[in-house]
Amino acid sequence: MLEKAKDFAVEIVEICNLIKKEKRESVMTNQLIRSGTSIGANIHESKYAHSTADFVSKMQIALKECYESEYWLELLNRTGYLSDTRYKSLNNNCGAIRRMLISSINTVKNNKES
Repeated sequence: MLEKAKDFAVEIVEICNLIKKEKRESVMTNQLIRSGTSIGANIHESKYAHSTADFVSKMQIALKECYESEYWLELLNRTGYLSDTRYKSLNNNCGAIRRMLISSINTVKNNKES
């Protein structure tokens, strides 16, 4: 999951830098860079959690950043800054990470209750 999040972050940085350079848009791209790179950072940080609750908290933050990234991707697509093809690819990658995060959070919560 962490490697997928890192790959996603690299893709986000690359596409945002391209949009900034070619289309002079920086407000939405800056937001997307923040949220898109934060996913992996929080997953990485969760590996060093002090407790199960701390682990779940970091993973939930990563999940929130995933949802935010999906929002900015959609907005960039709907405003014409991001092509449909690129949007679908990035959104699918983000969705895959989101599903992994949800599964991990649920697994830890279910194991804690057992």
